[in-house]
Amino acid sequence: MRKRIAVYPGSFDPIHHGHLDLVARCRPIFDEVVVAVLGNDEKQPMFSVAERVTMIEEQVGELGFCRVESFSGLLVDYLDRLGATTIIRGLRAVSDFEYEFQMALMNRHLNPRVETVFMMPRQDYSYLSSRLVKEVFRLGGNIEGLVPPPVIAAMAERLAADRVAGGESAGR
Repeated sequence: MRKRIAVYPGSFDPIHHGHLDLVARCRPIFDEVVVAVLGNDEKQPMFSVAERVTMIEEQVGELGFCRVESFSGLLVDYLDRLGATTIIRGLRAVSDFEYEFQMALMNRHLNPRVETVFMMPRQDYSYLSSRLVKEVFRLGGNIEGLVPPPVIAAMAERLAADRVAGGESAGR
């Protein structure tokens, strides 16, 4: 029987409990989950791809079914290289569906063997996004319980470094 490998792609800038909840939900369904970190400089990331991979590895490292990699280029080509046929995408609200549906159809057009599985996080995390986490944190809001403590510490360190550098992005 062929190993069921799913790829959970995203920028994960930063990883939060909604992401980690989806990884955990994959466990009974797939033999292996690859958290695939996409480098997308258009989003002006807080952390480099390497930093994000390290942070995610620290959170999922002890899970025997999950590994973390980075990739660039077309997702369907990356899946082919891994021997995977399933993409995992999280849906928080109806507003996510239209974009994710279009991407799923384009990926299927590019590679008919690829299927996209949509999963919903726990209700507690249904509003959570990395963009929102960063915005609230930069404005001094409390994100405890939404993001793992080591990630909050890394965010605090980066924010302090950015302020010292006069608001310029550091470490990228």
